[in-house]
Amino acid sequence: MPSDKPAPKELKVTDKRIFTADGEIRDEFKKEIQPSDAPPPRAAEPPPPPPPQETPNETPKQAGATAAKQPPKQDRREQAGRSVADRAANPDTPFTHFLEGLIMQAYMLLGMLRDPYRPQSAADPAAARQLIDILALLQEKTAGNLTEEETEFLETHLGELKLAYVQRTKSL
Repeated sequence: MPSDKPAPKELKVTDKRIFTADGEIRDEFKKEIQPSDAPPPRAAEPPPPPPPQETPNETPKQAGATAAKQPPKQDRREQAGRSVADRAANPDTPFTHFLEGLIMQAYMLLGMLRDPYRPQSAADPAAARQLIDILALLQEKTAGNLTEEETEFLETHLGELKLAYVQRTKSL
């Protein structure tokens, strides 16, 4: 059965974008766009300065003076001197926001925080233990992939939760 519809016309596609895929202005638009319309060129970043070289004629006294000018590096002992509140502060990252919800649920299940959906706080140590285990698993699986602040946040709260769990289960 022959169709009464005429054959479709050829479709022509014209690219009307001003810039090429490389970011250059297309030839047909170079006359229309003035240099003031073009974005400013990026300034090249200067190369980092080379590290200071120690001179062989430097005396130990001078070497100590140059070492004293450099800011001291924090090691684990200095970080341990920080208060628990500092280490437990949320570094405001998406991962710590996720952890914060789990931590709050664990505290609610231990009966240490009021659950906004229940009039009475009821302790459920088995469910709290399960959340503590989930947090420990997250700590294990993310080891080496978190920032220092995120690691401290997780370690501090996990330690506090474990301690609270032991205290609550002894009293039950």
